[in-house]
Amino acid sequence: MLANMVCSLITSKRIKTTLPKARVARSLAEKMVTLGKDGSLAARRRAISKLKSTESVKELFSVVAPSFADRKGGYTRILKLGKRASDSSEMALLEFVNYSLPVPKVADEGGVAKKKAKPAKTEEAAKE
Repeated sequence: MLANMVCSLITSKRIKTTLPKARVARSLAEKMVTLGKDGSLAARRRAISKLKSTESVKELFSVVAPSFADRKGGYTRILKLGKRASDSSEMALLEFVNYSLPVPKVADEGGVAKKKAKPAKTEEAAKE
C-alpha cells in the first residue's frame, strides 16, 4: 500500500489520504527522493525493489529528484484538511514542496469564467 501511495505521489505530485498514512508515506517518499538524487544504477535498483513500478522510478529519477538537487532534505509537506464526514478520520494532503497549483480561470462579475475571444482568420470572416 505504501509503495502504491508513493508511486501516486511521484506521478501526480500531490495525494489526499488520511493523516497517519500520509506520515508513513512521507518517510518512504523522502527516502526515494534521496535515492533519486544519488542517480546510480544501484540506487535505481533499490528504488525499483521498493516501489515495484519502473515507470514511477523513471519519473522519480528524471523529473522529481533533479528538481531537488540543491535541497538537503524536507522534500514533502503534509497539509491537514480536517475530518472526513463519513468516519471522522483526519485527512491530509501529501505533496512535494516545489509543487505549484494550476492557475484558476478569472471569473467576471456574474461568476462565469471568461473565455478569450478568438481572432478572425480572414478579413471576410470578420466582416460577417
